[in-house]
Order: sequence, then structure tokens, then C-alpha cells
Amino acid sequence: MDSIRDLTTRINAFRDARDWKQFHNPKDMAVSISIESAELLEQFQWKTAEQCETHLQDNREAVADELADVAIYLFELADLLEMNLGQEMLRKLEKNAVKYPVQKAKGSNKKYDELDQ
Repeated sequence: MDSIRDLTTRINAFRDARDWKQFHNPKDMAVSISIESAELLEQFQWKTAEQCETHLQDNREAVADELADVAIYLFELADLLEMNLGQEMLRKLEKNAVKYPVQKAKGSNKKYDELDQ
């Protein structure tokens, strides 16, 4: 059981069993995503790429917890906004495919508006 809909149902059941929906409005969910994203970033702050690899090996569960927190709030926000997250992700991938055509973007870290430069 790992589809977006199934996970969202479990997230909502967890929230509703605690009567937390009253606190979960779109603005506060967006704020919470940002906060949890910062906590995820903190796992890698001030570390080189090599140190990040070692940190991840030694602290995999802590990193996974922060990643899961971001995803949980993201799934809940999409549900609150009545957006089908899977469909929105596919739509955005299609949009990105146009902005970042393989022949121009492959192997490049340039932003889409800099690819022709």
C-alpha cells in the first residue's frame, strides 16, 4: 500500500484520530512543509559531499524521518487543496520536458532560460 491516495487516506486517518484537522489549513501546511524541509537540509548543513554520504549511512533513519515529514505534509496539503498530486506531478513533468529538452539540457545544470547561452 503505497499509492498517493492510499497514503493520503492513512495520513488523514492519523490526523483525524487526533482532531488535528482544525489546525491544518493550507497556509499552515505550506509553512510546515518549509519547516520540515529546513530540518531535512539541516541533516546536510556544513558537510562536504563525502561527509553527506557518511552522515546518510550513519543517520539514515533520521534523514528518512525528515523526508517523510515533508512528504506527509505535502500529501495532506494537496488533499486540502483538492489537487490530485499524482496528476499534478505528471503535468509538471510534461511542462519541464518542454522547458528542459534532452538535446539542450542533458548533462547541464543551467536553468531553462540559460540553456541557449
